[in-house]
Amino acid sequence: MIEETLKIIFAIVILSGSLLSLASTIGLIRLPDVYTRNHAASKSATLGVLSILFGAFLFFWLENGYMNSRIILGAVFVFMTAPVAGHLISRAAYNSKVPLWEHSVQDDLKMKVKVKSKD
Repeated sequence: MIEETLKIIFAIVILSGSLLSLASTIGLIRLPDVYTRNHAASKSATLGVLSILFGAFLFFWLENGYMNSRIILGAVFVFMTAPVAGHLISRAAYNSKVPLWEHSVQDDLKMKVKVKSKD
């Protein structure tokens, strides 16, 4: 009984990670500019991959008694690099004068870039 419940929990965690990755893919296709696409890719894809890796880690650990350090290292690597890479890609696009979507309401970096250029 407990084993079946754990398998269902693992399946829910892995399925939720897959759905988050699907949402990220849809965001990459449907969103209008590089900044919103990058946001979709860096946030939901990171959480989706982490959920899948966490579900796989729990499955191997609790079902087979095998702690896979490669899964932990993969999760740590994705957790540390994906948000930083997304931020740097957005900053590089902004500094390269890639325009915002025409219906964007606010440009938070505009004042900060002007302040830096005056110094």
